Amino acid sequence: MAVMLPSQPRVLILLNPFAGRAYNLKQTLESAADIWRSQGWDVEIQLTKAPGDATVQARIAAESGYDVVVAAGGDGTINEVVNGLVGTSTALAVLPIGTVNIWARELGLPMDLRRVAYAFLTAQLEQIDVGKAGERYFLLMAGVGFDGAVTAQINPLEKKRLGVFAYVKETLQLALCYQGVRSFVCIDGQRIRGRILLIVIGNSQLYGGVVKLTAHAVVNDGLLDVCVIKGHSMLVAPLRLISVFTRRYNRDPKVVYYRARRVDINGKNILSVQVDGDYLGTTPMSFEVVPKCLFVLVPKTVDKSLWQS
Repeated sequence: MAVMLPSQPRVLILLNPFAGRAYNLKQTLESAADIWRSQGWDVEIQLTKAPGDATVQARIAAESGYDVVVAAGGDGTINEVVNGLVGTSTALAVLPIGTVNIWARELGLPMDLRRVAYAFLTAQLEQIDVGKAGERYFLLMAGVGFDGAVTAQINPLEKKRLGVFAYVKETLQLALCYQGVRSFVCIDGQRIRGRILLIVIGNSQLYGGVVKLTAHAVVNDGLLDVCVIKGHSMLVAPLRLISVFTRRYNRDPKVVYYRARRVDINGKNILSVQVDGDYLGTTPMSFEVVPKCLFVLVPKTVDKSLWQS
């Protein structure tokens, strides 16, 4: 059940100065913070300096009694904050300034930070699930196989310079040569074998910020939505994806769709893994849902299909 924030919440904004648009944002960020301050919110801004900082700073904020930690950055920054807040009573909010900002799109947030600040003035608190890949929590999804390999190849400097087009560039290059890998997948005890091109394990609906690859995902149902795409070559993947996007995957034996609490992937051939858009490692790896362990601040205009009432 949704609840409201305290009337004068204590808020920490964590700004990633290396995020997509952050080079020109300090003044705009202060302007957004001032909207909250004008309503009696106690707002502090801290900068992150290195990978992993946001997790540590978010955890300290939760232990210090902050009501909300705001991730001002992209999905990578949000993921770090999530890993610091899971299991606490401190809520996550976002100010989208990064490369893709999938969670902000899921919530229907505008890119104008002042408008986001106003939207959160009347927002509600919701408790949602997260996924866990190995020891890493994820808010959005984990990708295994092709897109894991893409994120493994992304150059941080190119990501900074090109933004989302860095992913497009690497995707097109890798698609020409990527081959499906023989692997064993166990989904809630049911085994799947074959050549794996891509497995998406979704807690939310959007994939890449553009399409709803796990279109039926609900963030508070205690389940992960799993889409398995089999095949020998990524050159045939568009045919598989058409089946998914038109929801005809039940007619395509190369596309398998499940809802599950746990996914185990192993085998002698390794597959690359990404979580929330950042490279994590390789299989073997286990994935599981952690039910209702994260509080999030949600605008009243959010897409209701993302939630179970």
